[in-house]
Amino acid sequence: MAKRDAPEVNAGSMADIAFMLLIFFLVTTTMDVDSGISRKLPPMQEDEQTEKPPPIKEKNLFEVVANANDQLLVEGNLMLPGDLRAATKEFLNNNGDGSCDYCTGSRNPSSSDNPHKAIITVQNDRGTSYNLYIQIQNELVAAINELRNDLALRDYGKPFAELSEANQKDIQKKFPQKISEAEPVNLSGS
Repeated sequence: MAKRDAPEVNAGSMADIAFMLLIFFLVTTTMDVDSGISRKLPPMQEDEQTEKPPPIKEKNLFEVVANANDQLLVEGNLMLPGDLRAATKEFLNNNGDGSCDYCTGSRNPSSSDNPHKAIITVQNDRGTSYNLYIQIQNELVAAINELRNDLALRDYGKPFAELSEANQKDIQKKFPQKISEAEPVNLSGS
């Protein structure tokens, strides 16, 4: 009896199939891209800068400090992250100098003059948790967005998101997002 050879599998096209699968998965796979936190960075400083920036009054600075124990100090007072939004809105909408005709604040003379002069400064300890850092950023941006939305409803009768691009820019100019973030430091002294 003659010995039969085992049938062979033609593997010549396996490389083509593997290549086609590779291309298929490369084309159809989506990559998640994190957008990050939107911040406008200051322009690069020139060594020969002759003009000094204009002085900023202390009352126009809203100081937010987070220490390594995840405690939040706002204007020197302990505050919970959940209360930061209301305090920020009160500061930005104050209208201390009376020049803001769209502001509805209490006109506290020891707080910000108007939204154009108001600057929010954020200082973090190197040991501050990432969770608190993100909470602070979210609350500050949410406060500005709420002020913009309230003004849009008053002026245009629509939420900010439904306004035309020109009207949105007008509202953004009235309540600009001025958040200055300092380099993290060791606030605890260690």
